[in-house]
Amino acid sequence: MTVTGLRCRNCGKHYPIEAVSICEECFGPLEVEYDYEEIKERLSKAEIARRAPTLWRYRELLPVERDESIVDLKAGFTPLHRADNLAEALGLKELYIKNDSVNPTFSFKDRVVSVAVSKAIEFGFDTVGCASTGNLANSVAAHAAKARLNCYIFIPANLNLGKIIQTLAYEPNLIAVEGNYDDVNRLCTEIAGYYNWGFVNINLRPFYSEGSKTLGYEVAEQLGWQAPERAVIPVASGSLLTKIYKGLKELEVLGLIDSADTRITAAQSEGCSPVTTAFRTGEPIKPVKPNTIEKSLAIGNPADGHYALKVIRETRGTAGAASDPEIIEGIKLLARTEGIFTETAGGVVIATLKNLVEAGEIDRDERVVAYITGNGLKTQDVLADYLTKPPVIEAELDAFRQLVEKKQEVVAW
Repeated sequence: MTVTGLRCRNCGKHYPIEAVSICEECFGPLEVEYDYEEIKERLSKAEIARRAPTLWRYRELLPVERDESIVDLKAGFTPLHRADNLAEALGLKELYIKNDSVNPTFSFKDRVVSVAVSKAIEFGFDTVGCASTGNLANSVAAHAAKARLNCYIFIPANLNLGKIIQTLAYEPNLIAVEGNYDDVNRLCTEIAGYYNWGFVNINLRPFYSEGSKTLGYEVAEQLGWQAPERAVIPVASGSLLTKIYKGLKELEVLGLIDSADTRITAAQSEGCSPVTTAFRTGEPIKPVKPNTIEKSLAIGNPADGHYALKVIRETRGTAGAASDPEIIEGIKLLARTEGIFTETAGGVVIATLKNLVEAGEIDRDERVVAYITGNGLKTQDVLADYLTKPPVIEAELDAFRQLVEKKQEVVAW
């Protein structure tokens, strides 16, 4: 076992490996610590290359002790897509899309949930659950089904229908709660304590969040064991951003990459941008009430927001936001240039990237990686009103010819 314990990110107090997430002294969040000297002895580029192309190829850097506990739906090692067409459209020299929309339940959440549910089994939980805005619900329900665990999923009542349908297919106990995500999360915190269940993003959060590090590992490996110069990452709670950076720094500590000198950049919706606003104003993060078409990132009081800000500043990165119309255009831009269909969170990333390049905050000569974390099939209802409907013609050649000639006349005019 390469894990040495838990440590408070605020006061530094150490804890044993237990299903706890908050420091009893200062109420700071707990984080997993590792024995990196031990990992150096066991992990090498050659050893990693011999392993299966899933997130578990980085086994020693994940907090699960027993192989038989692992619940593996084969998530991870998703494509790093060189996006030359999009790069040209944005005026960038070198751009890559880390396409995590092709995971088993079509989002990056399969990474964190695989780790959390595996750890829940080690702790002896027979029931797992989560508070979710959609993607996490899909993944927890799927992994619970595979592991034969009882499952309770709690979601905001106004969640997009496309995300609910997938979750229901796994037949968990799905509960819709009046209110936004922060309201749902508060309820789940009470339920986790009362029933002693394993909630992946509450009492299992220190272990759950470690799965996001694999997005840092994979990009570095896929770039020939080099860190990108710039990473553009969607921000909800802020955990994904901080853990991608932690993953890159761990590779540096282990000597697997020369340097983790990546400028970390946050992308949010203007209708819920507490991290971006705090970065821009220099003030502490202030909770906001979400008002945006982008539901999966709509966390008005981000649990890891403070730490996300710290990473952005430490790495000389930046933060930006996109309006709802820009989010839609971001989805369409990625689709028509690279053939990748993303959900609204991906639209946030592409639109924010575009805004920051145009503002001169991202150098056009940087090697940029943009993280696409979810599939567009999940938010079709949001996009439907912004797409051109197809023309309807008779099943005759003349009808088609007339349509084509009319279109050519419009273009010529």
